[in-house]
Amino acid sequence: MKLSGRTDIGAPIAFVFAALSDFEAWERSAMRRGADVHRTDKLRAAGPGMTWQARFAWRGRERQLQVRLTKLQPNLNLSLAFDGPSVEGVMNIELVELAAKRTRMLMQVDMKPRTLAARLFIQSMRLAKGRVQRKYDARLQAVARDIEQRFIGQPTL
Repeated sequence: MKLSGRTDIGAPIAFVFAALSDFEAWERSAMRRGADVHRTDKLRAAGPGMTWQARFAWRGRERQLQVRLTKLQPNLNLSLAFDGPSVEGVMNIELVELAAKRTRMLMQVDMKPRTLAARLFIQSMRLAKGRVQRKYDARLQAVARDIEQRFIGQPTL
C-alpha cells in the first residue's frame, strides 16, 4: 500500500533537512511514545547504512522493525527501508526549496505484507483509504508545525 503526502514548511531547506536528519531526536521521540529503539550500526557519522532495531506495542501486540537508512542527500532527500516479520517497506522524503524560508516536503511510504494477517490488515487500510490518508496528512502537518516552531524559536545570529 502506498501513502503519499506533501506539506509546506515555513523554514529554510537546510534547517528542515537538519531537523529531519536528527536521528537521535527521532529516537528520543519514539522512546517517549513507549517504543524501545536502539542503533545497531557502528557508523560514526550519519549516512547510508545506519540501522535501528525498534520494538513497540501496537494493537495489543508487541511489534518489531529493523530500520535502515538507504539514502541521505543533504538538502534533497532521505530514504529509509523498514523490515519486520509481517511487513516490509520504504519511506522516501524529498525536499524542494520554494523560497529562502519556505520548503515543501514530499513524503511517500510504500509497505508490503509478508503474512496473511498483514495482508488482511493492509487490505482493510485500502478500504478505509480516505480516513487513513487524512490521518497520514494530519501527522505530516504536525511534523511540519513542529519544525516551524523549532525554527521560530531558534536564536538569530
